[in-house]
Amino acid sequence: MLGISIFFLSWFLLVDVFAVWRFAQLPKLSVSLREMFSPDPTFGVSVFTKEYYDHLQASAGRVVFAFLIAVSAGVVIGILSGWNRWFRAVCQPLLELARPIPVLAWIPLVILVMPSRESAVIALTFLAAFFITILNTMLGVRSIDEVYFRAAQSLGFSRWAILRHVVIPGALPFIFVGLQIAMAACWFSLVASEIVSGTAGLGYKVWEAYYYVQFETMVIMILTLGICGYISSAIIRRLGAYLMRWRGKTLGGVA
Repeated sequence: MLGISIFFLSWFLLVDVFAVWRFAQLPKLSVSLREMFSPDPTFGVSVFTKEYYDHLQASAGRVVFAFLIAVSAGVVIGILSGWNRWFRAVCQPLLELARPIPVLAWIPLVILVMPSRESAVIALTFLAAFFITILNTMLGVRSIDEVYFRAAQSLGFSRWAILRHVVIPGALPFIFVGLQIAMAACWFSLVASEIVSGTAGLGYKVWEAYYYVQFETMVIMILTLGICGYISSAIIRRLGAYLMRWRGKTLGGVA
């Protein structure tokens, strides 16, 4: 709360109060917040208007859908890549080739392949989370000490039992770190894809508000993106803490 307060106080002083050079071009914080919470906003968008929630719903739906697909596919491929060296030898070179390519570079190809703008936006959002999830999951599996695999085999564990009781629990800390990063990647890639291919959504509205010099509306959408990203990451952290509560007990017992 202190860090957030310092940020908004700096914004208020630099723009609203002293109008410091260059910062004076930014929208005033007081005006933006008044517009955000106004029942009758100047540019027609506030937390009291239907249009605001239409854009919010469009973006949130795309992020959730793309994130779930990315997690489902990325975790499976990541586990196989970390656990099976033949699978890793086949997939890793292709993944390492595709992973550094930014989302903006994929836009023309995705638009050509996808049947609609909506599917193109979801596909671009998916790509950003997909590679992050694979990499962190693979690193999580490969970080497991080989002694656990030998112990499981000596106890007669099947490969399915090793996957369930050794691989997945051992990789979970890395997986959930990757999911937090992947969720953030979903939100910022969503904005880029909505600007280019979207017809609704928070990112689309950011660009439209800038184009029509509605800077206060632009600030409202940017703040909403930040709040959504923060909440979604917090949900993933809580879910991770719940699923890995055994880890805290184990570490506590060791200590």
